[in-house]
Amino acid sequence: MCGIAGLIHRGKSSGVGSEMTSMLTALKHRGPDSTGFAIYGEPNSGDYVMRFKVAEQEDMASGYDMGDKIASRIAEVEKRLGEHKATIKSKDEATPYAMRYVISHDGDTEAMARYIEDVEGTEILSLGNALELIKDLGDANVVADQYGLREFKGTHGIGHTRMATESDVDIRSAHPYWAFPYNDVAVVHNGQITNYWLKRRQMEKKGHRFMSSCDSELLAVYTADNLANGATLEDSLKASIEEIDGVFTYLVATKDSLGMAKDTMAAKPLVLYESDDMIAMASEEVAIRAILPQEIDTYDPYDEEIRVWKA
Repeated sequence: MCGIAGLIHRGKSSGVGSEMTSMLTALKHRGPDSTGFAIYGEPNSGDYVMRFKVAEQEDMASGYDMGDKIASRIAEVEKRLGEHKATIKSKDEATPYAMRYVISHDGDTEAMARYIEDVEGTEILSLGNALELIKDLGDANVVADQYGLREFKGTHGIGHTRMATESDVDIRSAHPYWAFPYNDVAVVHNGQITNYWLKRRQMEKKGHRFMSSCDSELLAVYTADNLANGATLEDSLKASIEEIDGVFTYLVATKDSLGMAKDTMAAKPLVLYESDDMIAMASEEVAIRAILPQEIDTYDPYDEEIRVWKA
């Protein structure tokens, strides 16, 4: 059944990492398999934050010694960054298999990203000026502690707790999804897309890449395609109501905006709170009350409703 959550602060930075952790912890019962965050700090047009993995968590528990293999993969990633004239300004190891690099690069970022993902076992989770996408197996507290998210300051974020139904329990199949190659765009989704394979083939013919068999990834790729072709986020959300079949509620975040859309049947829940300073939304009100315990008014968006808010 999965759980989704999002929040955006208008005109200010806040402890969005801690807030998203609290919201997703409250939704743990909706999806115990994995947890993911897409959180947005202050944009830096001169630098990219690249979050990537070189193995799955299950690889580490397989009984094989992954140390040499991981070191070799990281060395190859760094070699390929250098070949594309990217400068590594800082690097951190969140886990033995998940890395965070800050890089400067003024070339063809999409070509560089595709070249890096040719390294065995490697997937770029996000590559943006403001976005940092973190996802792993376990609940929100486990992932937040593992990746040091509680101290993250930013303007907005979206997150997901996953109950696997049609794809594997691994990082690759966890939400959110980065809208490769359109930087700073991420999507979380609750529902099922019934024309997934048709739309996926259409996107693949346009040259878009898919890293999983999860239908939710389509929404990220679909959004990336629309934005890359000049559509606004609002345009893309409106078009999805007509072009994506199934039952769905999904949230989209960009470097300065947060949007939501519900399908024609409005079968997948979303509760929304809005004030002058902040907007928060989640599959259940309990997630909003995890960060706003005072008396608040919430409402459920209607069928085919789309909304976009600016930070």
